[in-house]
Amino acid sequence: MNGKQFVSIVALFILVLTAFASDGYSYNVVGDHGVSSTFGIKETKEGQRVVKKRTVSASSLTQVIDKADVFHEQYPKVRVVATGYYAGYESTGKNPSHPSYGITYSGVKVRRDDYSTIAADLRVFPLGTILYIPGYGYGVVADKGGAIRGHKIDLYFETKQDVFSQWGKKSVDVYIVKKGEGKVTEAFLNSLNEKGIAAMAEPVSGKQQTE
Repeated sequence: MNGKQFVSIVALFILVLTAFASDGYSYNVVGDHGVSSTFGIKETKEGQRVVKKRTVSASSLTQVIDKADVFHEQYPKVRVVATGYYAGYESTGKNPSHPSYGITYSGVKVRRDDYSTIAADLRVFPLGTILYIPGYGYGVVADKGGAIRGHKIDLYFETKQDVFSQWGKKSVDVYIVKKGEGKVTEAFLNSLNEKGIAAMAEPVSGKQQTE
């Protein structure tokens, strides 16, 4: 890790702490048995056993991450046209009864999470590429589309209403966090989302776990 990366990570850490503090998140420990919450992780303490569960939504995390955009300046930036889409007929031509409904070109299921599935021109952004999209969050290229050519991407949302109310279509500068190597697995996506925003502060392995 070089000096610039270290400074960026420290700056991100401070900014994220500040953002959560301003949003009213706190940490409280009550004896040997109790419930505490820190940075969106709910911890249930039962003697020596601590059970952790994420309690912050993807949209909340996106709002916090957007306050730390300075961190992403270390990554290459490119201008794209980003369009929202969902798994339904209007976007994909498939109904819920279709056997491949909600399944991306890579084989993984669509998801809206800390790291969501997005579609791109695979000649520009290969499968597995991780992009940071201001106002949306992190997207992992897992799909492609016949109308997606060049510097265009499609951002997955869970419903048609979300597409129109939260995004629509816009030109935006995105940051290339990691260039993909042509593969995406459910295990890889699960690993990223289990780490959440903490995954930004560590190198993303080029080798993905297999199922």
